[in-house]
Amino acid sequence: MNKLLTETEIKVNLLIANKEVETEKYEEVRDPGKLTDIVGRIAVGSADDVDKAVQAAHQAFLLWRNTPVQERIQKVSEAAQVLQASAEELKALLVREHGGMLWEAETDFYLGGGATLFYASIAESFLKPNQREDETGTISIEKAPKGVISAIIPWNMPIVLTMNKLAPALVTGNTIVVKPSPTAPLALSLLLKRMAEVLPDGVINVVHGDADVGQAMTRHPLIRMVAFTGGTETGKKVMADAAQTIKPVTLELGGNDPAIVLDDINPRDIMPKLLKGVFTRSGQICFAVKRIYVPRSMHENFYQVLCEFVDEYKVGHGLDSRASFGPLNNKKQYDFVNQLIERTKASGATVRELGEKLDPENWNNGYYILPHVIKDAPPTADCVTCEQFGPVIPIVAYDSIEEVVKMANDGEHGLCSSIWSNDHEKALEIAKQIEAGSTFINSHSFDSLSLGMPFGGVKQSGIGREIGGEETLSEYINYHSIRLVKN
Repeated sequence: MNKLLTETEIKVNLLIANKEVETEKYEEVRDPGKLTDIVGRIAVGSADDVDKAVQAAHQAFLLWRNTPVQERIQKVSEAAQVLQASAEELKALLVREHGGMLWEAETDFYLGGGATLFYASIAESFLKPNQREDETGTISIEKAPKGVISAIIPWNMPIVLTMNKLAPALVTGNTIVVKPSPTAPLALSLLLKRMAEVLPDGVINVVHGDADVGQAMTRHPLIRMVAFTGGTETGKKVMADAAQTIKPVTLELGGNDPAIVLDDINPRDIMPKLLKGVFTRSGQICFAVKRIYVPRSMHENFYQVLCEFVDEYKVGHGLDSRASFGPLNNKKQYDFVNQLIERTKASGATVRELGEKLDPENWNNGYYILPHVIKDAPPTADCVTCEQFGPVIPIVAYDSIEEVVKMANDGEHGLCSSIWSNDHEKALEIAKQIEAGSTFINSHSFDSLSLGMPFGGVKQSGIGREIGGEETLSEYINYHSIRLVKN
């Protein structure tokens, strides 16, 4: 068995200019599926540590930006290979700190490696200057790196969400300071240390900490861009802090994704794919299905079929191969979801707790919640309008396409959405009416994404795009126009 799978405690320091840096304070990282287990301890940084990391990244930038693009691509590709080679060793550790299933951790590494190689493959073509000439002169539009990028990472899919920022930053000539989530920092930090070893000192730096460290990163004058994935409320603070030094941000924020089922669908045919979009990572994915709209004529049957499928789920530790999904990641989210369930019950809606506890004796030693299906909640209920980020799904009846489009578009979220129908033309027509960054037809999960397909939100679900081609790389460069006027 892998050593990191059974190790009781791992110590992770800061990483500045390819050197580990110890701090005066270390915080525990506990297994959310077995809270009595300390998985590791992380060094807690300070604003002074942030400054040291940014200064190191800035000095590295002065050299890295002048490194030939082919050499940068080669180095980033080598770092991607380090990532892929580390997955087998680090995946169990990732499960023990973030609470997901082993296959979900494997997916995180797989997607992270793929994203890194993708950006390396398109960088050279993208970075070529745009040049044109007419009778008045010539114009060369150069693409210059911004400088030091700060990347602030959440806990749910930390590997790929880091690579979606790190890879485009590095191939375009920037350097980076990463702040992992305090509740899933271990595997990511160990991985970044290994990747940093194949790059010049200071190109990758890591500082751990809470909001004060994040604020120091977003406000630092030498940070030229902030790339953030997380909750909408925190995103607002990041944006406000970045404004202090007029720096751009990309914000991949929360979602309240609707799935709209049309009346030509057989519920049993779509249920496995639909539920994959609901309960993967225990519902803790920004673009998970958060609400399902069903024609009133098939509402009751759809509800019964969905409950039948959900009742087969087994909830347990992520390293238990029998489990369908694992615990929530942290107490704050655990409390929020439980309170939401209780409020929904008190409102008079039908709330069914389904599924099976795999380890009842250990149930209260983790942040476990069985799947809950909600019926008869009004479209304006909290459980429908909020981002649950847990194994809770409301089903809402609708009477017309016009009504369901209005309900889907109500609110300030607009990350992803899906239409489920055998009539692809009709589904496409409805999809164009949805206010979202992405709309999927007959899918709504990681399988729906594709490298080169811009991902991000509208309204309060974010600013900017990830996993795209030019749309993503352009976030990490400054356009520099050079004009020569003929005599």
